[in-house]
Amino acid sequence: MTPSPVPWLVLLRGCGRSFLHQASWNFERMQNLGFCYQLLPGLRRLYGATPPAEVLQRYTGYFNTHPFLAPWVAGTILRLEEQRLTGAAAPVDGADFQKMVMAPYAAIGDALFWGALRPLAAVVGLFLAVQGIIWAPLVMLILFNVPHLLCRCCGWLLGYLQELRSAETLQRLRLPDAAIWLKEGTIILLGVLCAMLAVRGCEHQDLDALWGLVLLPVVLLFAGLARRGVTSLAMVVITTVSLLGLALVSQ
Repeated sequence: MTPSPVPWLVLLRGCGRSFLHQASWNFERMQNLGFCYQLLPGLRRLYGATPPAEVLQRYTGYFNTHPFLAPWVAGTILRLEEQRLTGAAAPVDGADFQKMVMAPYAAIGDALFWGALRPLAAVVGLFLAVQGIIWAPLVMLILFNVPHLLCRCCGWLLGYLQELRSAETLQRLRLPDAAIWLKEGTIILLGVLCAMLAVRGCEHQDLDALWGLVLLPVVLLFAGLARRGVTSLAMVVITTVSLLGLALVSQ
């Protein structure tokens, strides 16, 4: 069988389906149904309206990775399936590639998006909200979702266009290093927020700004929590709850 080339419209449909990657979870095989659902438009283009059962079975086994990086895997597998049908020597089987990268991609995505970018977006939103900026929630959503959308959509296309080289591209992006930098930025912003609130509180009570140094133990507490491995998100929650409590007490 000579497969038809996968047109851009079919690739676009597969990319759109990646947003439903987590629509169906199960305890035995985790994200396998959502992952196979992404591949179906491309597989139907390659194999016909009803792809062979053995093809679908290859990609309905156990699969669990970060949902924003799953399109990188799906795009690469679609390209490997296309090469397999054309008789070209595929460097690795699609199912084997899926098993090889899902755990590293999960670790990269969890550290970057859940552990770094999401807390940073929350702190920036909190910082703007304290300033009285009404668009603070929108800024928070944009700050988180623009990188997420770029990673998801570009990853799908790069996976298909670059094949196995997409893994090298992902490595060159140094996402683990970016996660560390974002976490450090989150801690710095929390410190700035604490200092700003201390100065404002002193001004409101007609006290000298030096009284703000009373909050120095709080800053040291956050530093100690960070050294003990407490996540940035947990510290954002602690800060938010504390601010709400202070607001209620001061009324």
